[in-house]
Amino acid sequence: MSEPNPETITLRLPSRLELLAVLDRVTLTVCERMEFDEDTCSQLSMAVIEAGTNAVQHGHKRDASKTFETEFRLFADRLEVDVRDEGGGFDVVGVARDVTTPEHLLDMRGRGIFIMRSCCDEVDFDFTDSGTVCRLVKHRPAARRAADA
Repeated sequence: MSEPNPETITLRLPSRLELLAVLDRVTLTVCERMEFDEDTCSQLSMAVIEAGTNAVQHGHKRDASKTFETEFRLFADRLEVDVRDEGGGFDVVGVARDVTTPEHLLDMRGRGIFIMRSCCDEVDFDFTDSGTVCRLVKHRPAARRAADA
């Protein structure tokens, strides 16, 4: 049985850090629509803001003439969020180390992916000729899915 088409919400913003507040508000509104609890909303918001920050700072080098896009896909059992930029990508393994170990506690870089992975059920990166996509997935609790069925 194929999954029905999800509700999709797309937001395109100039690569300016001060506009991440708009992304945060949309994320929280989507989380409320998914009926996530307050902790889950906070976690997902933190992860999406981190992905947006990476798109602005690393993908676009704060070039406000470029835009980054965030697509929210609302499924019955999960929320998928793609954050896309035009950047060339990065070495996921080299950046995504465990920053909680003593030798990395004070590192200036690498915390973002750790934060995203701590807050989401799945975090994946796709690097294409047209840019980088960071996909964040948060599953709805089984009890909530059953109540909606």
